[in-house]
Amino acid sequence: MTERQGRRAVRSPTTGLLAVVALAMLLSVAASAQSAEIEGVQFPDSYEVEGAAFDLSCVGVLRYMVFIKGYVAALYLGKGATPGNVLGDVPKRLVIHYLHAIKAEQFAEATDKGVGGNVDAATFDRLRPHIDQLNRLYEDVAVGDQYSLTYVPGRGTELALNGHAKGTIAGAEFAAAIFAVWLGPQPLDISLRDQLLGCS
Repeated sequence: MTERQGRRAVRSPTTGLLAVVALAMLLSVAASAQSAEIEGVQFPDSYEVEGAAFDLSCVGVLRYMVFIKGYVAALYLGKGATPGNVLGDVPKRLVIHYLHAIKAEQFAEATDKGVGGNVDAATFDRLRPHIDQLNRLYEDVAVGDQYSLTYVPGRGTELALNGHAKGTIAGAEFAAAIFAVWLGPQPLDISLRDQLLGCS
């Protein structure tokens, strides 16, 4: 072996290691650009719904009694939306992936309680027909099912189950009230709200 060949043989392992590290970094960046994972559930980096684009803002997990995981959720924000104005008349999307089965009537009860805790009595009464409309759309869910709420200004709030639209409820006031159930001053779970609003 010549001296030149010996030097080349010594350098090769280092060069190979650097290449592996660089490739791993590139793959890591590519994975994070495509989706976010929490509790084994993958959420895509973005959605497009009837021409409206939504980018993933943050994900979170709801826990009961510290150890029991109820569901994981992802908040998506559209153009002009930020965590600070998420209850305003801005495009937003909330996706919830269930880790336990839940009955339709439980969703209705939680909606009534959640909206009632974030609006005054007069607003609740005014929104009652819209709340009832949403409650009629709920179905039982099994483990692995996903509900999504997607609000587009001027179009309304769409409820979908596993990607299939169930119905749309009109009004920016209703959208603010229903998203406040998870993201408002009196959410169903403070920790989940803070997780969903704490990334950007």
